[in-house]
Amino acid sequence: MHHGGLDEARGQVVARRMKTVPPILLGLILVTALFPAALVIAVVVDLCRRVVRRRPWMAVRLLCFLWVYLAAETAGLLALLGIWLASGCGARRAWLAERTWRFQQVWAGALFAAARALFGLRIEVTGDDVVRPGPVIVLIRHASIVDNLLPSVLVARAHRLHLRYVLKRDLLSDPCLDVAGRRLPNYFVRRGTGEEVERRNIRRLAEGLGAQDGVLLYPEGTRFTPERRRKAIERLQESDPALAARAQGIDHLLAPRVGGFLAVLDGAPRADVVVLAHQGFDGLRLISDIWGGAIVGRTIRVRFTRTPRAAIPEDRAGRVAWLFDAWADADAWVGEQIAGAPAAVPLPA
Repeated sequence: MHHGGLDEARGQVVARRMKTVPPILLGLILVTALFPAALVIAVVVDLCRRVVRRRPWMAVRLLCFLWVYLAAETAGLLALLGIWLASGCGARRAWLAERTWRFQQVWAGALFAAARALFGLRIEVTGDDVVRPGPVIVLIRHASIVDNLLPSVLVARAHRLHLRYVLKRDLLSDPCLDVAGRRLPNYFVRRGTGEEVERRNIRRLAEGLGAQDGVLLYPEGTRFTPERRRKAIERLQESDPALAARAQGIDHLLAPRVGGFLAVLDGAPRADVVVLAHQGFDGLRLISDIWGGAIVGRTIRVRFTRTPRAAIPEDRAGRVAWLFDAWADADAWVGEQIAGAPAAVPLPA
């Protein structure tokens, strides 16, 4: 699906990028020029927070990550421009897509490596031997603003699988995701287009998967919060009380939305389903949560499980029941990890 499944005029694309690209370039220039002075201020802030509240050094870490992000975005945009020019200004579409995919893995890997180093994250992965071969449908929980990089790093890059993403259209505000994402077969969900249109487009995205391909879906649709969990159950109560009762037993994840899942199953009839459950990013929804220092020194635990396509029912009711079973299993595993994890205490810098 070209252009991220978006039916946009060139003028719309240019107008959006005129709003999103200049702040990145100017931001990098400004942060680089002011970095020495900003670093001194950050050190003073961190020392005060350390003495008064025993907080880890977050101002320095966040300043450094801000510079890394702006530098990665700028370098990424230049790299994407170079790839486009080398492709004959888009004439060699297959070559352009392949080189863009490779760039995407390097870019995401660099950002994730920076986050691991700056915040002292530890990653523990189990079951990743089941990811290959494709075609696969990858379902991932959404717990924070940080876990978006996990599929690229742990699935696409680690196993050389060409993932097709179902993403919110809001993510087009990131210039690199905008440029790269529209060159590759992804789908950026547009609010207000209607459920039937969305399901049809998601199904089209899943069609034609090969042995090196997969589709990534966030069945929850948004990041988990207790309030969103309550509202999701209330919505289900109005439409399907039986599913609402099942959702009541899922504590750490939002009830999955079934429409997108059913669409990818229809579009990829030979694909197995892989569930990517993770724990460790919980409670990190906002920058303010990270500012508190809870992210420092965390262990991120990841578990992959795979279900052969033959084990997934063919009828709608059976598929919905399977999805809720899989989500309940992931929820139970997350609960076990939370129960077994040490109390979240900010670590010394």
